[in-house]
Amino acid sequence: MTDKMRAAVIDHYHQVDPEIRLVPQPVIHPHDVLVKIRAASVNPIDTKTMAGDLRLLLRYRMPLILGSDFAGDVIAVGRQVTAFQVGDAVYGRPQKDRIGTFADYLAVDTGDIALMPTNLSYEQAAALPLVGLTSYQALHDLMALRPGKKVLIQAGSGGVGTVAIQLAKQLGAYVATTTSAANTAFVQSLGADEVIDYHRTDFATVLKDYDAVFDTLGGNNLERAFRVVKPGGIIVSVSGRPNGRFAQTYGLPLWKRGVLRLATRRLAQLEKVSGVSYRFLFMQPSGQQLAELTTLVEQDKLVPVIDRIYPLTEIAAALTYSRSGKAHGKIIVTMTE
Repeated sequence: MTDKMRAAVIDHYHQVDPEIRLVPQPVIHPHDVLVKIRAASVNPIDTKTMAGDLRLLLRYRMPLILGSDFAGDVIAVGRQVTAFQVGDAVYGRPQKDRIGTFADYLAVDTGDIALMPTNLSYEQAAALPLVGLTSYQALHDLMALRPGKKVLIQAGSGGVGTVAIQLAKQLGAYVATTTSAANTAFVQSLGADEVIDYHRTDFATVLKDYDAVFDTLGGNNLERAFRVVKPGGIIVSVSGRPNGRFAQTYGLPLWKRGVLRLATRRLAQLEKVSGVSYRFLFMQPSGQQLAELTTLVEQDKLVPVIDRIYPLTEIAAALTYSRSGKAHGKIIVTMTE
């Protein structure tokens, strides 16, 4: 094993495409494992990071290796690691200050990984960590979905939507989703009870008295979601603006809290008028929650959906396809040479 590895690197924000170059392999800490990455997935946070859209929340030092989740094999362990051993197939989502999965190797804390489902390939496993944890934390932790609850999941054929529909059904909820007519049968196969063709129908005119909305679109779609949820309900968004409540919980400095409160005044007004709670979700890595998802996968209750697979050398094409918004499920990057 050499001390160099391939990685997809940016040197500044707004860089058009990452550059594949040789960089030093990461050094593991006592609670880390070193993983030989076999596959990683493309997520909207990758393109948002490149564009500098998250600088209010995350300010990275350059150069930066991109990539936020992965599947691969443990090839070395830190001196205080006992839960994993060399040879384990694992998957995970590293902490936001330790990203870099579009590379041959990754050093990652053991608290952020889990054993890979035994019935999945590396490509399938890599499709799950970020979207799986995001969906779990939205639907289980924040919405507390259970039988009898009704939830609208936006963009049901996307990377998050395909997992969220399945998880919501496992929690016993009635699920409505938005997608194009061409994807109706597809999202129904995932468990959607009601499908709205967003090209023809405004969801806010046909749905009412829902307990929750999982917003993955932001903008006007987020504002219209307040018309769907009944008083006492909740909207969880991964695409809307972070609000003051989030800023305080996340521990942002006072000036950033003020900026976010001003930026979300409209959402605060909608909360007050509708009696609906708005929560911005910035997903947190969790190996424990990943292990729960592993159980669902191995019971065939959760199936990853993959649209396209690219080699690392074609990372620019993978990111371009992600920006198009046309993917049905996940976009995967493999590290095969």
